[in-house]
Amino acid sequence: MLSHLASRIVPAMGRLTTSTSAEPAALRAPGILVANHTSLADPGVVLAALHRTGIEPVVLATAGLWRVPLLGHLLDRGGHVPVHRRTAHAADALDRAAAVLREGRHVLIYGEGRLPLRRDAGEAAPAAFRSGVARLAAATGVPVIPVGQAGARRISSGGNCKQLAGFLTAPARRPRLHVHIGTPVRLPADVAAASEAAHRAVTTAWHTAARSLGETAA
Repeated sequence: MLSHLASRIVPAMGRLTTSTSAEPAALRAPGILVANHTSLADPGVVLAALHRTGIEPVVLATAGLWRVPLLGHLLDRGGHVPVHRRTAHAADALDRAAAVLREGRHVLIYGEGRLPLRRDAGEAAPAAFRSGVARLAAATGVPVIPVGQAGARRISSGGNCKQLAGFLTAPARRPRLHVHIGTPVRLPADVAAASEAAHRAVTTAWHTAARSLGETAA
């Protein structure tokens, strides 16, 4: 349901294009979709792009989103997984994600776990990944599918007032957005090495997306 909603809303907010270097058969198998996180708008952008390929993933998202009216209801209905960061329940999210993958579904996770610090609307390179992606891949043996998105910061970035203004004016501005889905990769067993490999793959996908928009990659 959340993916379907994103596929309706995002085209009204911006001009979304997609590309992929992966074979269609490789995307049909369950995988860990790992995307770069640059804006409050980019989860919707990524879900809308994935919806075009027939993928409707279960999303691992910060638990605070479940307190947002309506959004929390949609997240519950879709079976999405809350991440309770810095609590004793933080590891539960990976257990639930592993169960989803065993059921044959895709999981979408953000390896960075936070937004970039820069305040302008320019592109920001993916920050170092936390260990969640590597640990989930090691526990399931499922490949990582790197997803790079660019342009979402043109919808929303900066402080609270600027972000609100960005969302309100986006339907008139309709900035260009691009999502690139890379080739699935198998991560090494070592957690540190796996985190670096996933980060490199997502960074490459992000560079592809940014170049397609002519964005300067900072």
